[in-house]
Amino acid sequence: MTKATSQNTSKAAKRKAKDSEFTFQAEVARLLQLMVHSVYSEKEVFLRELISNGADACDKLRYQAITEPKLMADDPDLRITIEVNKKAGTLSVADNGIGMTRTEMIDNLGTIARSGTRAFIDRLAKGDSDVSLIGQFGVGFYSAFMVADHVEVLSRKAGAKTVNLWSSDGAGGFDVSKAPKALARTLPRGTIVTLHLKDDAKDYLEETELERIVRAYSDHVTFPINLTIEREGRPELRQLNAASALWTRPKSEIDEDHYREFYHHVAGLFDQPAITIHYKAEGRHEYTVLLFVPSTRPFDLFDPARKGRIKLYVKRVFITDDAEIVPAYLRFVRGLIDSEDMPLNISREMLQNNPIVASIRKAVTGRILSEISKLTETDEPKFLSVWEAFGGVLKEGLYEDFERRDELFEIARFRTSAGEDWRTLKQYVADMGENQTAIYYLIGDSLEQLRASPQLEGYRARGVEVLLLTEPVDNFWVTTALGYEGKPFQSLTQGEDDLSNIPLLDEKGKKGTKKEPAAKAEILGRLKTLLADAVDDVRESKRLVDSPACLVAASGAPDRGMELLIERQMGEEARLPVLEVNLSHPLVKALDEISGSKAEEFDDLAWLLLDEARILEGRPPADPAKFSERLNRLVLAGLD
Repeated sequence: MTKATSQNTSKAAKRKAKDSEFTFQAEVARLLQLMVHSVYSEKEVFLRELISNGADACDKLRYQAITEPKLMADDPDLRITIEVNKKAGTLSVADNGIGMTRTEMIDNLGTIARSGTRAFIDRLAKGDSDVSLIGQFGVGFYSAFMVADHVEVLSRKAGAKTVNLWSSDGAGGFDVSKAPKALARTLPRGTIVTLHLKDDAKDYLEETELERIVRAYSDHVTFPINLTIEREGRPELRQLNAASALWTRPKSEIDEDHYREFYHHVAGLFDQPAITIHYKAEGRHEYTVLLFVPSTRPFDLFDPARKGRIKLYVKRVFITDDAEIVPAYLRFVRGLIDSEDMPLNISREMLQNNPIVASIRKAVTGRILSEISKLTETDEPKFLSVWEAFGGVLKEGLYEDFERRDELFEIARFRTSAGEDWRTLKQYVADMGENQTAIYYLIGDSLEQLRASPQLEGYRARGVEVLLLTEPVDNFWVTTALGYEGKPFQSLTQGEDDLSNIPLLDEKGKKGTKKEPAAKAEILGRLKTLLADAVDDVRESKRLVDSPACLVAASGAPDRGMELLIERQMGEEARLPVLEVNLSHPLVKALDEISGSKAEEFDDLAWLLLDEARILEGRPPADPAKFSERLNRLVLAGLD
C-alpha cells in the first residue's frame, strides 16, 4: 500500500467515524440516575421492557403483513428469544419482528435527544413529571443501562437488505454503523439487543432467574418467549411463557374450564370462582377486564395492608399487582386489567396519580358491584355464600366510599333479631312497626351473645326488629352512615331510649301496670353514690323487660360497642358507662326491701347487678375476687 493510498484510507475512516458517531443532546448520566430512582422500582424490569419492545415489533410486523404478506413469508412464526452467554457475560433479547432502518435506530433509540428532553428531566427531578410523557423519551429501552455497561442493538428492517449496528455505553453518545457481513448474516429479520452485564448484574445470566422474571412480568405476552442456554456444549431452547393472553380472546371461544384454570393461575387460589367478569371497554380509554370473585376467603383477606391483588397489564405486558386499581374494600377480587392507553414504562409510584388509572378504577368498581348485585337476583344462594365470605370487607365501603354507599346498602345483608335468615335494609324498613322512626342496631362479638343481650328485651317485647352486627367494621360505618331511606341508624347501647310510643305486643293499652318500688328515686340515688367510681350514672331503664340491669353509653359518647373495641385494640380504658336498672325486676325490688336494714347486703347486691351487666356484654367482672366473695355471701345468706 502506497503512502498516498494509506492517507486516503485514513481520511475515509475518519469521515466514516464522524458519520456514525452521535452525541446525546441531553444529560444522559443524569437521566439514567433519575430513571433508576424515580421511574423504576426494581432493576429486573429491564427484561420486561426489552421483551415488551420485541413484542411490539412483532405486533407491528403482523399488522403490516396483512397488506404485505411477503414480509413474513420466509419466517411466519413470530417469537422472542433470550440468549445467555456466561463466558462473555452477555444477555441478548432478540425478536423477528418489524426491525429498524438506520434512521429509525437513530430516532427510536436516541429519543432522549429530542426537543423537550431537558424539560422532561427537570420535571422528573422534581417528582412531578407527567407519566404520560415517559414513553415519548425512550426511557423503557434505556432501563438496560441499569444492568449493563455497554449495549448493542443489531437490526434488519423487514424486507430490507441492510443490517445496522447501534452501540453505546450510555455515557456520552452512541454509534450507528453498517454491520459486518458475518454478523449481518445471523439476522434475517428483526432486532437483537445485547447487554454486556455489569458485575453486580450477573444473576441475570441464570436460567432460573430469567424464568422467574418472564413468568412474573411477561407470561401472557402473546408471542413465545424462548430461552437459549448452553448445556454440555450444546445450545438448548425452551419456551418460558404461556404465550396465550386468554383475556384477549373472544368470550365465545372461552369455556368455564378455561376460565377456571386461568383463575387458579392468576389468583393462586384453588376454589371455584363465584363470579367471572370479562369484558372489553372501548371509548375514551381502551382496556380489557378479566376479574374473578372467589367463593372462599383468601388467607390474606384481613392483612393490615389491605392491598388488592389485581394485576395491571399494559398491552399484555405485566406492570404490577399493586396498582390499587380497585378500592380496598374489593381487595378479595382477583384477576387482571390490560390497558391499551398507559405507557409501558410507568412506575408503581406514578400509578397512584395516573388519570387513566383513576378512570378505570371508577368504571371497574361500578362493574364489580353491579355484577355482585345481579347475583342477588339470579342466584341468591351463591350470592349469600359470597356475602358470608366477604360481607365484612364490603361493609368497609360503607364508610370509605360515600359515592357508592347506596349501592352497597342494596347489596348488604344483615342478621337480625327477627329470625335466622339474612335480611336487607329494604326488608327491614318495609316491616317497621307503628311509631318506629329509626333503624335499630346492636353490636357485639357473636350472634349468640347479642341474642341474649338484655338491651334487646324491650324491642323484642314490642316487635321491633334490631340489626345484630358482629363484624369489627360495623363499629365504624354506623357512625358515618346518615341513614337509609330517611331512617337514621340508632344504637341500643347509646344514650337513653324511650320506647313508650311503641306499644308492647302483649300489653297494648296497659301501660303502667307493672309495680315499681315506691322509693325508686331513693334507690337510684343510693346506687349512683355507691357505684360512683364505676359508672357515669344510674337511671331507670325503658328498654329492659326480663333482666335486672344493663350497661349503655352516655348520651354524646361513642356507642358501647365502639368503646369496647377501642379498649381491646388500643388498650385504653373505656369511658364510664351508664347503669340502667329495671325497677320492676324482683332483684331490684329486693334492694328496696333491704335498703333500710341490711346495708352490707344492699351493697353486695348492687355490685352484683353491675358485674352481671358487665358479664352480659361479654366482659369479666371488674374485680373477680370481690365478685366471688359477694356472691358467696349472698348465697350463704339465702341458705340460712
